[in-house]
Amino acid sequence: MTGKRKPPRAGLSAEDRHLWQHVAGQIKPLTGRDRLYSRAAELLQDDLHGEAPGHQPAPRKRRAGSATASHNAKTMPAPKKQPPAPLSHGSRGDGLDRRKAERLSRGKLPLEATLDLHGLHQAEAHRRLETFLADSQMAGKRCVLVVTGKGLHKEEGGVLRGAVPRWLNEAPNRARVLSFDYAQQKHGGTGALYVLLRRRR
Repeated sequence: MTGKRKPPRAGLSAEDRHLWQHVAGQIKPLTGRDRLYSRAAELLQDDLHGEAPGHQPAPRKRRAGSATASHNAKTMPAPKKQPPAPLSHGSRGDGLDRRKAERLSRGKLPLEATLDLHGLHQAEAHRRLETFLADSQMAGKRCVLVVTGKGLHKEEGGVLRGAVPRWLNEAPNRARVLSFDYAQQKHGGTGALYVLLRRRR
C-alpha cells in the first residue's frame, strides 16, 4: 500500500476508530517496489545500450569437446615423413634439375673422389660404400665415382654391379644420394657409377 492513508469514515464508533488508528500505525510504505522499478530500469538500459560500465560477464563454460580436441592435437604424433622415391640409373631425385642430371650422365661434372670396389666381397664393399658416401658428403663433395667392375666372367665385380645400385637406395645412403648413372667409357663405362650427393645440411 502506498500514498496517503484514508481517514476513517464518519459514523464509526469509538472502538472502530481506535482499531483503525492501531492498524494504520502498523502500515509501512512498500519501499521494495522502488528498488524493483530501479532494477527494471537498469536491465532495460542494458538491453538498449549494451552492458553497463563495470559489468563483469559471467565466465563461459568451456565445451568439453573443444578441450578434448585441443588435448588430442597436442598428444597426436606428427605424421611420419615419407621415404624418398627409389632411384634407378639416370633418374632424378627431388631437387635435381634436368640440366644437372644430364651433365652427370655425360660425365661433365668434375669428379671429386673415387671408390674402387672391384674385387671386394659384398660385406666389405657395402661397408666401404657407406663410409665413403658419408665422408664425401661431410667434406662437401658433390660428384663421386664408384667403381664396381663389369664382371664379365661372373666374378665378384658382377655381383657388385647389381648390388651397388640397390645399396644406394637403402638407408642411410638414400638420404645422401640425389642421382646416379653409368659412367662414360673413359671412367669405366657400365663397370662404374657417377653418384651425385646432396649438399650437407
